[in-house]
Amino acid sequence: MQIYLPIAEVSVNAYVLLGLGGIVGILSGLFGVGGGFLITPLLFFIGIPPTVAVATGANQVVASSVSGVLAQLKRKAVDIPMGLVLLVGGLCGSGMGIWVFNFLSALGQIDLAVQLSYVLFLGLVGLLMFQESLRAMRRARKGIRSTGKRHQHGWVHNLPLKMKFRASGLYISVIPPFIVGLFVGVLGAIMGVGGGFIMVPAMIYLLGMPTKVVIGTSLFQILFVSAFTTMMHAITNQSVDVVLALMLIVGGVIGAQIGARLGAKMKAEQLRVLLAAMVLLVAGKLALDLLIKPSEVFSITVTGVE
Repeated sequence: MQIYLPIAEVSVNAYVLLGLGGIVGILSGLFGVGGGFLITPLLFFIGIPPTVAVATGANQVVASSVSGVLAQLKRKAVDIPMGLVLLVGGLCGSGMGIWVFNFLSALGQIDLAVQLSYVLFLGLVGLLMFQESLRAMRRARKGIRSTGKRHQHGWVHNLPLKMKFRASGLYISVIPPFIVGLFVGVLGAIMGVGGGFIMVPAMIYLLGMPTKVVIGTSLFQILFVSAFTTMMHAITNQSVDVVLALMLIVGGVIGAQIGARLGAKMKAEQLRVLLAAMVLLVAGKLALDLLIKPSEVFSITVTGVE
């Protein structure tokens, strides 16, 4: 069944869209990720323009974050003051990212910029994840457990403007979490991602937050920043395709339930290796699309100039 996407100006099979949403939903259930860093490249592959894919893909992140935030709030696993600091930085970064996005769109370079960003970030993150996952698997085989010592005082704890974050057990400057939020906000606006794949490691290893509150606090920030990013794209670019968003969300909700059941049957180390491999595969496909010569080459000539 073909459906027409008015903003993207393309016709796509409805089952393909539901399938893409389902795939990302399964990944969300398996790996505990929002899936924004995968749904946007997958939309590229089926012919959705990058501007529409970025703006609409953020809706998927919002939808997948809502239930996660509510569940974490019930468990009291959200550091709200820390989330608010991250959120202020994220909103500022999102505004900056929207400006950069619009500037590159005016220059006609946004498609290339978005795809290059995905190749670089997915490639780097995928390699780091794959390396860490292999180490974790080797440790598991040898029966070695991680010491988990992350809460160490360093330069981050010596900065001014300190604030007490009771849920995290921290007394640190608000500057580092603000900068983390700012960076993730910029990425979210340009790439249509929630940024959890960068924020979570930064919160654990840079800020020294305990793992039990990291996921919930990250989702708290991602939810509001992604919603703001989607709204700004809709207002400034009119690039949010509601029909596309609804199809992806429906598929994602169904897929998340399947993924959660599959994830319960697999080991954590195996899941991380699979996720890293998938991230690298997507990055490689995007890189090939940029490097391979297109089947139809167009040239622009100026006529009528004396």
